[in-house]
Amino acid sequence: MKQLPLWMQGVSDAVGFLGGALLGFWAGRLLGLDIFAEGYGNSALGGIVLVGLGGGLGLQLARRWQLSRQSGGSKKQ
Repeated sequence: MKQLPLWMQGVSDAVGFLGGALLGFWAGRLLGLDIFAEGYGNSALGGIVLVGLGGGLGLQLARRWQLSRQSGGSKKQ
């Protein structure tokens, strides 16, 4: 089992989180939710929830990618 270097784990976590958060942000914009709306109305809270969910899902995908790289992935021979 080959461990990824720590810097690669950090970079892949960051890319996964930011990518997911951006996807959540743009999904919210498409649905008419504005994370930067004034106050904490339904539109702002919905946008914040989508960004948080997107970031969390992106991070989980990055971690699963890391695990697949450590365990050999597709195990081609």
